[in-house]
Amino acid sequence: MYAVIEAAGRQYRVETGETVKMEKIASDPGDEVVFDKVLVLATDAGTQIGKPYVPDAKVSGTVLRTARDRKMRVFTYKNKTTHKRLLGHRQMSTYVKITQIG
Repeated sequence: MYAVIEAAGRQYRVETGETVKMEKIASDPGDEVVFDKVLVLATDAGTQIGKPYVPDAKVSGTVLRTARDRKMRVFTYKNKTTHKRLLGHRQMSTYVKITQIG
């Protein structure tokens, strides 16, 4: 049993019991989150595909932690000049454990 959900502007394929790393969600560790934008719901009875979302389908999860990822280096360079620039960026991520699909 799996589902494809839309959360924080991206799509994630989730299964019960797995931990998903997604874009930052405004909630504290230990909070229960419900994703109601389910695009695909696959069960033993069959697969439901939403237009655009599956009606009455929800995915529940628990927020484990919010952390910053590793630093991503951004280097810009222009040929035949002395222009070069190195920037760094650390994106915030939220780890959610999926508890129920249905």
